[in-house]
Amino acid sequence: MKMKKISSLILAGLLLSAVSCKESDFTDSYADPSKIAETTVEKQFTGFLQSTKDYILPGYTNYFVALRTSINHYNQVTGWINDSGQYIPGSAGTEAVWFNYYNMLAQYRELQKVYNSKTATEQADRKFFMTVATIYLYDQTERMIDLFGAIPFTEAGMLSIKGGDYAGSLAKFDDPQALYTMMLDDLKTISTELNSTTINAGYLKSFQTQDFVNKGDLTAWKRYNNSLRLRMLNRVSAVETFKSRSATEMAEILGNTTTYPIVETNDQNIQINVFNINTDINSKGFQDGIASNGSWYGNTAGKKMIDFMNTNADPRLPILFEPGANAAGKYIGIDPTAPAATQTALSNAGQVAIYNRYVTSHNQFFPGVIINTAEVNLIKAEYYLRAGNDASAKTAYETAISQSTKFYNGILAVSNATGVNAAPAPATDASIAAYIAADAVNWDKATSSTAKLALIATQKWLHFNLVQPYENWAETRRLDLPTFSFQVDNANNQTLPPVKWTIPSNEISYNANNYSSVRDQDKLTTKLFWDVK
Repeated sequence: MKMKKISSLILAGLLLSAVSCKESDFTDSYADPSKIAETTVEKQFTGFLQSTKDYILPGYTNYFVALRTSINHYNQVTGWINDSGQYIPGSAGTEAVWFNYYNMLAQYRELQKVYNSKTATEQADRKFFMTVATIYLYDQTERMIDLFGAIPFTEAGMLSIKGGDYAGSLAKFDDPQALYTMMLDDLKTISTELNSTTINAGYLKSFQTQDFVNKGDLTAWKRYNNSLRLRMLNRVSAVETFKSRSATEMAEILGNTTTYPIVETNDQNIQINVFNINTDINSKGFQDGIASNGSWYGNTAGKKMIDFMNTNADPRLPILFEPGANAAGKYIGIDPTAPAATQTALSNAGQVAIYNRYVTSHNQFFPGVIINTAEVNLIKAEYYLRAGNDASAKTAYETAISQSTKFYNGILAVSNATGVNAAPAPATDASIAAYIAADAVNWDKATSSTAKLALIATQKWLHFNLVQPYENWAETRRLDLPTFSFQVDNANNQTLPPVKWTIPSNEISYNANNYSSVRDQDKLTTKLFWDVK
C-alpha cells in the first residue's frame, strides 16, 4: 500500500468534509469547508472528530497497515512468523498514522480559525466546543508523542491560518517533555473551566447532534478530561521533574471525584459507540484490518498471553479467543522465540488460536475505545501502590479485573457477527471471583510491591490486548512489564523491538531544516523521556 507523500504543513491546508452525527443517523454530510464560503464552529467541530475516527474505531488502515506487523508484535498480543527485518516498523504504517494525526490537527486549526472569526458574544456561546475539542486533541497528541518523541505541534497546521504562506508555516519540532507539561497545564485549567460551564439552551441540541464521542454530555467530557489527566500523570510518574506534580495532582483528582469526576463504571466509558452500521460510524474495517482468516497473522494468538490465560482460567479467554480449527478445543499460541519453520508448521496445522471473530473482527458494532473504567482503576492501583496504600491498591486492582471482564461481556452482547463461530457464553460473577483468587493473580499472594506492580502491568496488558494497542505499547515500555522474550534478528542492526517509531521520510524531506534539530535523537533505540526504567 502506498501513502501519498505529504508533510504536516501541506496537511494544514487540507480540510476534510465535516459531518453531523446523531445516535441513529450519521448520513448528513457537509461540503468541503475549503470549497464553500463559510463553515460553522459546530460543523467544523464534527469534521475535526471525524478526521481521526478510523484510528479509534477499529479501521483497516490502522490495524492492517500500521499495527499488524509492528506494535501488536512488540506487545506480544498476537503471534506471527519470525522474519528478517521484523523489528523495523514499516514506513507505510508510520506514515499512515502521521498523516492521519496532522490531517486532524489541520481540522483543529481550521476550527480555531472559524471560532476566532466570531464576535465576542458568538464566541462565548460556542466556547465549550473549543474546550472539549482540545481534550480530544491532547489525547491524540499524547499518542503521537508516545510513538515518535519530538513532533511538530505548537507551530504545525498553520498554513490556512497564515494565508497559504508555505515558507512561513514550516513547523519546528517541540520537545516532548515540554508538550506534556503544556498539555497537563491546559487540562488542569480545562477541569476548572468545565465545572463552571453552562451551555446556552439554544446550542445544547447542536452539541448533542455534532458530538458523536460523548453525545453532548458535558459530564462525560469532564470524566474524559480528568481520566486523561490521570493517564498522563501516571505515565510521567517516574520522571524526576514530574514526580511531585504527578503525586500531588493524582491525589487531588482521586481525593475529590465530585470536583474532578473520572470514569468509574463501564456505563461511563469514553468510547465511540456504533448505533447504525449503515452510517460512517461503524467497525466494518475490523475484519480485514486484523485479517481474520489468520493468513496475515493479524489476529493469531501469541503464546505468552494464551498460556497465562489458560493457566489461570481467565474468564475472558473464550470471549477474546477461539481455538484453532484443528486444536480440539485447546487454546494454543505461537511462540515468538521458536524457529520460523516450527511456527509455520503449527499455524498450517490449524492449531493456533485466533481472536474470537464473533466478538472482535466480525462485530461491526465494536466500539472505538478511548478511556474505560478498567484502565482507570489499573492506573489508580498503580498510584495507590506507589503511595503505600495497599488496601486501596488491592481494591482498584480487583475492581479493574471485574470491570475488564464485564466490558468484554458488553462487547459480546452487541455483536452482529454472522457466518463464524457461535457466540461464547458471557463470563459469570463466579468465574470472575475464582480468577481473582487464582495463584498468579491473587494480590495477597504477591510478596512485594514489585510483584504487585507486575500483577497490575499484566492485567493492563491483558485488558488492552489488541483493542488498545497504542496504550499497551506505551505501558509495556514504561514499566518493562510484563517481560517478553523475542528471537534476536542478527541479520539487521535492529535486533530487537524498537522503543519508538522514527519520523516518516516525507516529513524529513519537506521539513528538513526543522528536522535537523531532532535528527540525532530520531532512532528506534532512543527511549522516550518517561521511559526511565
